[in-house]
Amino acid sequence: MPDVETPQFEPAADRAAQAERDIQAPLDAKEQRSFQDGGQKQEKPAMQAGARPYPAPPFPEQHQAKPGVEARLDPAPMYDAPFYKGSGKLEGKVALITGADSGIGRAVAVLFAREGADVAIAYLDEELDAAETRAAVEREGRRAILLPGDVADPAYARAAVERTVAELGKLDVLVNNAAFQEHVLDFEDLTVEHFDRTLKTNLYGYFHMAQAAVKVIPPGGAIINTGSVTGLLGNKDLLDYSLTKGGIHAFTRSLATHLVDKGVRVNAVAPGPVWTPLNPADKLGPQVAQFGGKTPMKRPAQPEEIAPAYVFLASPQTSSYITGEVLPIIGGYSGG
Repeated sequence: MPDVETPQFEPAADRAAQAERDIQAPLDAKEQRSFQDGGQKQEKPAMQAGARPYPAPPFPEQHQAKPGVEARLDPAPMYDAPFYKGSGKLEGKVALITGADSGIGRAVAVLFAREGADVAIAYLDEELDAAETRAAVEREGRRAILLPGDVADPAYARAAVERTVAELGKLDVLVNNAAFQEHVLDFEDLTVEHFDRTLKTNLYGYFHMAQAAVKVIPPGGAIINTGSVTGLLGNKDLLDYSLTKGGIHAFTRSLATHLVDKGVRVNAVAPGPVWTPLNPADKLGPQVAQFGGKTPMKRPAQPEEIAPAYVFLASPQTSSYITGEVLPIIGGYSGG
């Protein structure tokens, strides 16, 4: 193909190229000065955009045996949301929340109660934490019952739902929140027993609880599943956990479609790092000390920052046209 000469455009092209160099030059000079100064940038503090300040790393080094106890966490997780004012969004409702003894589950229980709901508190064996959650719900003027047991057991799921209905009168909202998490540094260290425990708690547990609950949840009710940023982005040390959280997201969307005709909405919340017992019961002290520091906000969420999303998704006043959604709450997205 013969060359096409366009000499009339050359001056404009030269001017555009010079304009690009003019933009580049001062930015290059500033970056060069930063390298000459050792490349040190002044560390900016963690982002604070809430009703009260929240702690940021470094935290005290700490490690716990599973399943972890909130009463031993330092600093104590902030779950009571003193600036959150209830407005009857769940007035007269009954909710069953798994993993409600601590962390996100406890904060959700408190805000549900503040919005007018009675709460069934399902948990494994953390008796002291569960008792504190019950007391917190009762301080909001609502009823609470304790349901210890393993969500991986279908018989427990059925019994938990039956007891909720028997003692609290009905069931309007199920929150699937209980989880097992344990990292591995090498793939070959992920044993069949470990893999099985993660799937049985995080997938089978959600399945069993939902299957038992849909028999009694009336039209206008809701199921909310706790997913994770790991189910969206993956995590190299949480292979099994990430797999289950991605599965929970898919389960949420599929079950939402399945239950449309029954009038039951199904959604998920996908948190990033949250200051709960799940993490010091997984990571070692030095890792816990820096927990959440790699998010754009440079800190983990506190449970009370996550719980309002569950209120939003549970209430027919605020989310009646929302089903099958996965809501990430991860402290911002990194630019790379």
